[in-house]
Amino acid sequence: MHTYDFAAIGVGPFNLGLAALTEDLPDVDGIFLEQQAEFDWHPGLMLDGVTIQVPFMADLVTMADPTSRFSFLNYLKQVGRLYPFYIRESFYPLRAEYNEYCKWVARQLPSIRWNTRVDTVTHDGEAYLVHTGGETFRARKLVLGIGTAPRIPAAADQGPYVHSADYLPNKAELQKLDSITIIGSGQSAAEIYLDLLNDIETYGYHLSWITRSPRFFPMEYTKLTLEMTSPEYIRYHQGLPMEVRDRLGREQRNLYKGISGDLVDTIYDTLYAKSLAGPVATTLLTGTSLTGVIWDGDRWTLALEHLEQGSSFTATSRGLVLATGYAPRVPSFMDPVRDRIKWDARGRFDVTVDYAVDRSGNEIFVQNAAEHTHSVTDPDLGMGAYRNSVILRGITGREIYKVEESIAFQQFGPPTADIPKALVTS
Repeated sequence: MHTYDFAAIGVGPFNLGLAALTEDLPDVDGIFLEQQAEFDWHPGLMLDGVTIQVPFMADLVTMADPTSRFSFLNYLKQVGRLYPFYIRESFYPLRAEYNEYCKWVARQLPSIRWNTRVDTVTHDGEAYLVHTGGETFRARKLVLGIGTAPRIPAAADQGPYVHSADYLPNKAELQKLDSITIIGSGQSAAEIYLDLLNDIETYGYHLSWITRSPRFFPMEYTKLTLEMTSPEYIRYHQGLPMEVRDRLGREQRNLYKGISGDLVDTIYDTLYAKSLAGPVATTLLTGTSLTGVIWDGDRWTLALEHLEQGSSFTATSRGLVLATGYAPRVPSFMDPVRDRIKWDARGRFDVTVDYAVDRSGNEIFVQNAAEHTHSVTDPDLGMGAYRNSVILRGITGREIYKVEESIAFQQFGPPTADIPKALVTS
């Protein structure tokens, strides 16, 4: 049986980037396994005109290899859109455009096996055996990139709710209802709210948006804050005690789970324009937590708590959209090799600074499964190429793509040497 250097399971943007970065390396032999028939990134949220929240340089390869033929700019050149993108003068690609770019890259990568579902992973004493429905692949190392799963609040796990991931296929049915409620605080909740708000007079529904956040907060995007997506911050955050990391994870949500400032303003301007004709049939509630739901076969009754006042109340709605984000998952197909994996005290992957989770520290690597150890950098598309450079270094034992270790002006944590007296203030 042929033995690959590594087998990558799941092909989202991060493992797709790894496939692109290894495609032209003759001495690196990897196989990529994906159960879907083709690449398709968040199809349920492919709303007209929405953009990704990172600049075009956060493509699959550029931050590791700016000369790569798989860059977003080369995609634009090849499909005849480079000059229109230049004239547009925006760093932020359309979400649909980014998806088409990824599909363009995927079509050029013979290392990807589509329609290949992994059933189980075992170990034969020397290498991993990845078993699929009709074939077994043997590899020295693994890269897990299965993505995250929709997070459904326990209180709402009943009835015909719609998670934001499935919004577009269900939009037409939602708009037939007399009332729709959106639960959530981030970009997806805001995009869906605006999309439904635009048609509110046409369909005549009452539209509610309820969030437990204290305000409809914009994502913080100042430049010194962006330095938290840096190798230095990764090392700093990963080295903190687990309890501190978990606390920071809750406190830092506005750094990567907020709403773009332009979208917040567009929502207000839309409400303002619609209010010229009279009150808008909408309810906006902040600081409000969903504590329970009842579906009676026709309508939702939502049990809600206002967090600042400590008061409880209810609301009813025919439609319920849960824009409640995503959660990491440990795939069941890894059960036979669980004893080879390091776990933290809360049953999560214990991820090293180099993204390994196995006991030896260089066999099993993870993509977008380390938010609890690597903080805001983990789901960030802009850090995908950096992480893949680090993972490739771990797989091959050499630095194929230069890994920048120090890019920030600021220091995280106390300095390692005395601060010059001239810089000390009382």
